[in-house]
Amino acid sequence: MIPKPKTLEVVTLQLPVQARYQENLDVLLSYLERYKEKQIILAPEVCLTGLDYAHMTTAAKFSAKALKILKKEIDEQIVVLTLVLEDGDEFINQAVVIHKHKIIHRQDKVKLFKLGDEDLYFKEGKKKKIKPFEIDGVSYAILVCFELRFKELWSQIEGVDVVLVPARWGKLRKKHLEVLSSALAIMNQCYVMVSNASDSDMASSSAIISPCGILSMDDRHEAIEGIVDFREIKKMRRYIVID
Repeated sequence: MIPKPKTLEVVTLQLPVQARYQENLDVLLSYLERYKEKQIILAPEVCLTGLDYAHMTTAAKFSAKALKILKKEIDEQIVVLTLVLEDGDEFINQAVVIHKHKIIHRQDKVKLFKLGDEDLYFKEGKKKKIKPFEIDGVSYAILVCFELRFKELWSQIEGVDVVLVPARWGKLRKKHLEVLSSALAIMNQCYVMVSNASDSDMASSSAIISPCGILSMDDRHEAIEGIVDFREIKKMRRYIVID
């Protein structure tokens, strides 16, 4: 059994999506280089292409190419993002976890946001695939954007150390994102990392939230740095026992 580290240095990004896909990839790569000493980097949902419904095939092909580049570049870091990819004749919005040049976890978005027409363009993932996974003794789970609203999904990931939430969450519901992500951290007594887009119509609100609800959040910056302290998780779970 791999012993859990005492802390992890983490970064959550808060980026706008540009029209040119390559520009988005270059920005992401620059942040990976800038924060190469950090152990976890979380990027916003579909940060490389956005939801470019008019050019889905082009977006998927670029994402597949970008994924190969990212796998080559990413070594000791854990990097999490979602990509528009092809699955047969359909498209999926897939979260990937890259570590040591490999994809060690894949998870298709299950809850598609109908108000944004996601259900018209993407195939829905399987609910059972939303489950914990482990890296170097630390347990993680992913909820993609709209999935944060569903309490049955919270129970599926109960007990993990860190929940990662890549999002493209609209500005009109900014408060919802902040309240739900904080509530998840407090309810599950874990760390929650949110990475949201910062386009003019997006909420920003990228954050690192502790098990007792303390937030590291600043809408003025494209990167929010923080620490995941496993002693805080242990302390909260001993202090307030939830059966």
